[in-house]
Amino acid sequence: MVSDGTIGDNVRRLAGLPLLFNPGERFEYSLGVDVLGYLVEVVSGKSLDEFFRTRIFEPLGMKDTYFYLPDDKVNRLATAYTWYPDKGLGRFPDAPIVEGSFVYSADYPYRGPKKLFAGGAGLNSTAADYARFCQFMLDGGKVGNTRLLSRKSVELMTTDHLGKAGPDQGFGLGFGIDGVKAPLGELGSGGEYNWGGFFYTAFVIDPNEQMITVFMAQLHPAGDLNLDRLFHVLAYQAIID
Repeated sequence: MVSDGTIGDNVRRLAGLPLLFNPGERFEYSLGVDVLGYLVEVVSGKSLDEFFRTRIFEPLGMKDTYFYLPDDKVNRLATAYTWYPDKGLGRFPDAPIVEGSFVYSADYPYRGPKKLFAGGAGLNSTAADYARFCQFMLDGGKVGNTRLLSRKSVELMTTDHLGKAGPDQGFGLGFGIDGVKAPLGELGSGGEYNWGGFFYTAFVIDPNEQMITVFMAQLHPAGDLNLDRLFHVLAYQAIID
C-alpha cells in the first residue's frame, strides 16, 4: 500500500498486478480486505473512515478509535519502541525505518497526507475501545441492545473457510481460527478466533470460555521477543487513557 494515495488509488494499482495463483489453490496473506474496504466506499458513497465512524464506532460507543487522531488526542498516543537483539529496547526513531522496499514509522496517525483509509489496517484505538468491539463479537454481533450483525453472520465470519487451501491454518472472514486444523499449541479453546496489529498488538476471543483478551505492546520490530504462539501477533497502535 502507498500511504500518500487513497484506498481507491491503491486498489486500482493492485488490479493491474498478476495473480500469484488461481483463487482457491492456496492461502496467501494479501490485500483482499483493502479491496473490500474500497467496495464499502463505492457501495455506501462514504469514505471508509466515515462509514466506520457512523456504522460501527458510534453505535458501539468506541469514542477513541480513528485512522488519524484528532489534534486534541495526539498527546495520548502511546510511545512505540523497537527491539533489536544486539541493541535491546529503544524508543522508535523520529525518522522512518527502512527495510528494503518496506518503510514504516510510528507517527503516521498524526502526520502525512492522511488520505489512506485502508480496509485491512491502520486504525488507532484504546484497549477499552477494542475490548468493546471484541465483546460485540463475543455477544454474537451486538452490544447491549445495539445489534450490528446477525448471530448467523458472526458464525459465518468465525468459521474456517480455507479448507484444503490452508491445511495447517484456519481462517474465517477476517479472523484466524485456532484448533480447527490441528491441536492447540497453548492453553485455549478450539474455535477461538484472533488477529493482531503491526505494533505487536493482538486480541483473542474465546466463545467457549466467554473470554476476550486485548494485548497492546507498542513494539516493532520485535526481534526475538516472540509471543506469536500466545497471541498470534500481527493492527492497532494504542492511545493511552
